[in-house]
Amino acid sequence: MKKVRIGGGQGFWGDSDDAAIHMVETDSVDYIACDYLAELTLSIMQRQKMKNPGLGYAKDFVRLFRSIGESSYRRGIRLVTNAGGMNISSLVSEIKTIAEQKKMKGYRIGYVTGDDVLNQVKRLYAEGMEFPNLDDSDLGGGFEDVLQNVVNANVYYGHEPIVSCLQENADVVITGRASDSAMFLAPLMYELGWKQGDLDAMARGIMAGHLLECGGQGAGGNFQYDWRHVPDMDRLGFPIAVVSGEELMITKAPDCGGLISEQSLKEQILYEVHDPCNYYTPDVTVDIGKVCLTQNGENCVRVSGIYGKPRPEKLKLSLGYHAGYKAVAYLSFAWPDAVEKAQFTADLLMKKLKRKGMRAEEVRIDFVGLNALHLSVAEFNEDMKKNLNEVLLRIAIRTKSKEDAEKMIPEIAPMQLNGPPGASFFGGRAKVQEVIALWPALIPRDEVNLKADVIEVK
Repeated sequence: MKKVRIGGGQGFWGDSDDAAIHMVETDSVDYIACDYLAELTLSIMQRQKMKNPGLGYAKDFVRLFRSIGESSYRRGIRLVTNAGGMNISSLVSEIKTIAEQKKMKGYRIGYVTGDDVLNQVKRLYAEGMEFPNLDDSDLGGGFEDVLQNVVNANVYYGHEPIVSCLQENADVVITGRASDSAMFLAPLMYELGWKQGDLDAMARGIMAGHLLECGGQGAGGNFQYDWRHVPDMDRLGFPIAVVSGEELMITKAPDCGGLISEQSLKEQILYEVHDPCNYYTPDVTVDIGKVCLTQNGENCVRVSGIYGKPRPEKLKLSLGYHAGYKAVAYLSFAWPDAVEKAQFTADLLMKKLKRKGMRAEEVRIDFVGLNALHLSVAEFNEDMKKNLNEVLLRIAIRTKSKEDAEKMIPEIAPMQLNGPPGASFFGGRAKVQEVIALWPALIPRDEVNLKADVIEVK
């Protein structure tokens, strides 16, 4: 029975290249899929593109391709990535140039366009279609303001256009906002001959991608259960899926660190899954309510009990929009009475800003080392506050106008001499930054027109 071996090469924009390079050098993978996009990554990329029309994609993939492009081609390893972001054509051009420099004659570059649906959204809204916020239905009335300040509008799409590129013998497929797991499902659909109606098989392919899409997190990285005993984390390997018609196994490359165990994969398989019986993707709705993970030797786990249901009628839409400005500043305080001094300083600053007429949409004050992560459930008793060696005051404001955000900046440094004793300026002078917020919504499938193309290096 045919088996496909596919590795996860990246977990996010900024992840390490080491595992992907090691995978190409030491393992017999057929495919490597590299995920670079998170919820707001496209908005960041669009801002880059607006400043420089040649940017707007994950340049990390260019660096990785310089390292593994030629060797993966010679070894017959195909690459799939969503690194194209908001400027797929520029990334395609860069990859083509590198392939030409390395004399990779015949190398075929596939790419998918059409996930930028801003024009469709504007037209549909003008025609009366509503776009309620999936995360907060109370925000439904604010969509007109979102459209007036929109930065990007991209749709999460599935495997179909990626498969089209593979059918045209693409050696690398570059996409925009393809869903993370679709980059893994597509090669499996293509290689194993799965059809749209093979819901259980497709669900298994989606979960193969889900277990790989976060890179090292599925192989002992960020491992809450037993992180102390993950072998050789300094050379962490990333997970590899071995998939046949009926079986899904997760393993990793030889001679690298990390851990593939029932526990490490249990943490990853539940990551970002709100309803285990209804995990929605553009391709299929996945049911892992009865999933079973079984150790099958060292660093090898069998995953079974995955079932598929029909896909959702609509596709998820990710809109990034301008939501004002922010400024963030830090002051550190040391024992004795570090927390008391930090609290007193925060009160001083707020009095000054109120007197200067600062209008803030949101103010957040944290004491890093005490409650910045656990917030209201953090232990905040008097003994702890009294004995804390040090604390970092973080004060952040969000405003509608840039001018209001700027009012906080000159007030921070003077606190070193004009407030409680021992304050120390931390992290440099604050800067006003634009705030990009996310508006998740749904769009009809027939409003999305995706296009797959392939070019060949001569």
